[in-house]
Amino acid sequence: MTITTHPTHPLGSSGLEVSQLCLGGNVFGWTIDEAASFTVLDAYRAGGGTFIDTADAYSTWGEGNVGGESETIIGRWLVERAVPAGEIVVATKVGSPMPEGKGLAPAYVCEAAERSRERLGVETIDLLYAHRPDDSTPIADTLAAFHELVEAGTVRAIGLSNFTAAQTREALDAADANGLTRPVALQPEYNLVDRSGFEGELQALAVAEGLAVAPYYSLASGFLTGKYRPGYDAPESKRASAVLARYDKEQHWELLERLHAVADRHDATMAQVALAWLAAQPSVVAPIASGTSPAQVVELLRSVSLELDGNDLSLLR
Repeated sequence: MTITTHPTHPLGSSGLEVSQLCLGGNVFGWTIDEAASFTVLDAYRAGGGTFIDTADAYSTWGEGNVGGESETIIGRWLVERAVPAGEIVVATKVGSPMPEGKGLAPAYVCEAAERSRERLGVETIDLLYAHRPDDSTPIADTLAAFHELVEAGTVRAIGLSNFTAAQTREALDAADANGLTRPVALQPEYNLVDRSGFEGELQALAVAEGLAVAPYYSLASGFLTGKYRPGYDAPESKRASAVLARYDKEQHWELLERLHAVADRHDATMAQVALAWLAAQPSVVAPIASGTSPAQVVELLRSVSLELDGNDLSLLR
């Protein structure tokens, strides 16, 4: 396989380097089966992608699924393609509901991480996120479990997903006060239309603390791809009505028109511009986006070489 190379970026202070686009693994074993997932992963790797995101809970919501499907597919792909150790950085998460339990209690974190490691078929999980806060467990106790995993060599770096600025600050302070492994990455919801949850305190904290940000829902569930346009029929999909219920607002349609104008200026797609905009934001290292076909992955990867100028960024504010 011929592999395209792109510049990589530091994943916070972890020592890991990752590509600018992170491939979301939420579709593996859900909307696409293992064979189709392999073609998507092949296209991503061939296009120079080196950062894959998944979770133990992907995809419990699929009919007949129990969780772990995405990790299992990624693990089999790594083995069948004989991907050299260190070439691909895999991030996964623990804490969301699974048949075995949920939350961030120390014993559960260690057990869930081991199950993830076995499904991925790796000696060391590159990046392990706490999937969401757990109010029933002191964050210092959770971090102690993560620290234990890092010291044992089964996890390389840790991150926080869906944590607020206050929760992130608490976690960093607890790590420092107790001599525990510090989180190096954040995974918030963040895109051109959903900004309030990240911009402001959380982004400022990420910048100040050198935390790498890999935002999810980078394309707003497809709203920013051009599939949704005012005056046109919505795409035929199960989630189209939910997407419109959330984004069918005048200011969002106006933003889409500006996004379309920038895309035309660069002879790019709206999705590519939306991802390039994210990558240009302070602290953002690698937006996460999913693809269900090799062609989609190729399109998404082209965002890496798209450079937006000041006029573009101003138009999209």
